[in-house]
Amino acid sequence: MRALLTDAFRTIVPRAGDRHGPLPPLMLALTVVTGVVDAVSYLALGHVFVANMTGNVVFLGFALAGADGLSAPASVVSLVAFLLGALAGGRLGTRFAAHRGHLLGAATALQTVLVAVTLVVAAVTDGRVGTGVQYTLIVFLGLAMGLQNAVARRLGVPDLTTTVLTLTLTGLAADSHPAGGAAPRPGRRVMSVLAMFLGALVGGLLLVHDHLVLALGLSLLLIAVTSVTAYRLSASGPAWTRPPS
Repeated sequence: MRALLTDAFRTIVPRAGDRHGPLPPLMLALTVVTGVVDAVSYLALGHVFVANMTGNVVFLGFALAGADGLSAPASVVSLVAFLLGALAGGRLGTRFAAHRGHLLGAATALQTVLVAVTLVVAAVTDGRVGTGVQYTLIVFLGLAMGLQNAVARRLGVPDLTTTVLTLTLTGLAADSHPAGGAAPRPGRRVMSVLAMFLGALVGGLLLVHDHLVLALGLSLLLIAVTSVTAYRLSASGPAWTRPPS
């Protein structure tokens, strides 16, 4: 338990000279964003995911099978938007391959613009989600989440993918001492799960009380703070900005 708590603390407050520098807490902030955004997409945009593509593919299958309450077009649009966002993230990863701080800063700056569009649209319509608003939010949020996922992959911080928890949970159990493993980074893995849960909980609470604009505003704030922080902390080119070996 002590090792888990120490690792969790070091995920939030990394040691000076840590190989990944401030990236772990910044990635945790983006994991919270994922939980909030998927709460928005599932609860307000017609039972579709814009970050969790595993669930989205499953929903597409259910929709094509004729299940009630699901939309095949919405799932397809979300998938396409996510892939386009991932493509953009891949291009950014190539452009800023030598500097992880600039990569994260540029990607989250672009995400800020994309999520800001959704916030403006939702605010103009006073949170009412018609077909036009639904698909606008799906497209721009899908682009933002695809971008985030691709960049998180390129940053290469272990157990902090920001959008996918299945492997994190599997590793938490399979690598544990009861399973005969060495239990690497248990605290980081737990913090990743808790961050997603926290985002989903807060997003869910806001959505069930019809606060779509506030949920999007929270996501926008977290992404913008992450972008500014990444730029400021990496300005002098510290060691953690170099690509992972």
